[in-house]
Amino acid sequence: MALQIDAILSAPSVQQHKLSSMLDTHMFNLMLENSSTADRARLLSVSSAHASSWLSVVPSQGLGLHLDPPVHQIAIKWWLGLDTSQGSQCALCPGIALDPLGHHAITCKRGGDVVTRHNTLRDVLAEICHRAHLGVQTAAFDISVTSPLNTLTLLEAGVSAGSAAQATETRKHMANDAKCNELGWLCVPLVAETYGAWGKEAMEAFSQLASRLATHTCRLKSAVTFELYSRLNLHLVRANATAILTRCIQS
Repeated sequence: MALQIDAILSAPSVQQHKLSSMLDTHMFNLMLENSSTADRARLLSVSSAHASSWLSVVPSQGLGLHLDPPVHQIAIKWWLGLDTSQGSQCALCPGIALDPLGHHAITCKRGGDVVTRHNTLRDVLAEICHRAHLGVQTAAFDISVTSPLNTLTLLEAGVSAGSAAQATETRKHMANDAKCNELGWLCVPLVAETYGAWGKEAMEAFSQLASRLATHTCRLKSAVTFELYSRLNLHLVRANATAILTRCIQS
């Protein structure tokens, strides 16, 4: 890597964007090499396509596109891999300590946070589909959220970005394909990792949805695509940060 950078620097004309890209890649790889398996899984997930789109959303309380200060602070700490546990135990799970990366708080089945997060993402997506004038379809959208820090997928998630979402897509097909086939539907798992990386099938479906919405609204597909991911991921991150914050406060 160092030899490649030296070669670029010694060239008659240096392309800044190329050098910056190589330096960024080099620093990222160094971070991966010196991180734990869990932190590698986090880094690969947050650096996936569209995962960071929520950071560029223009805050609007009227549109529900905002984060209250305490939630925003926890969201940033969690996103950066800083300790969000505050040395607390889960308020809803006696004897269970909150881990620094927030995995337990975000996946805890008690308190209804997981269900609320799912329903919020479902409603946001339904509203986007309505604006795209989607009528009766033969596809069954199955939205779900999975954590790359889950013990079943952690080792793979630590070396391959998106593997947690892919594993959930496979599991969804095994569970639902037969029933969907009986009804003449196509099973389409829309899987998001907790850090905002979406599975391959979700991204393919969102690309088609963005094309349709762009046509109906006379906008660029790129702008519509950004809006779609940023809205979904802002609601996802807000739900995650709220789950962490609530448990820390109540502990």
